[in-house]
Amino acid sequence: MSLRWYSVVVDCHDIASQARWWAEVLDWQVFYESDSEVVVIPGWALDAAASTPWEKVGPGLVFVPVEESKSVKNRLHIDLAPHISDDREAEIQRLVNLGASPVEVGQSATDATWTVLADPEGNEFCVLSSREQ
Repeated sequence: MSLRWYSVVVDCHDIASQARWWAEVLDWQVFYESDSEVVVIPGWALDAAASTPWEKVGPGLVFVPVEESKSVKNRLHIDLAPHISDDREAEIQRLVNLGASPVEVGQSATDATWTVLADPEGNEFCVLSSREQ
């Protein structure tokens, strides 16, 4: 038996806008779109899927509509990491320019090696310290 992590589902009000926002952030593409869901995947995923074992294909993001508003901190969030060859602060500024906003969720201002941001609908995510792998 082989299970694979297929997707992360994001509840939101405007699924098309949220999907396109995340696609731009990650340089991914909208793979599927309907009134009830929008799927975003890495551009290379379609080519790789044909030659990659089922259980090793990475997950996509699926945006689905909900009526209720977000009311508390997410219990699950996405961590993004820039490569060590990239300018981390410039990347954070790019995200803010796209519509992300800095948020306080209790992280230490002096010890945190990550920056917490929220997407346009308030879902928290982190930009970690730069990484080589």
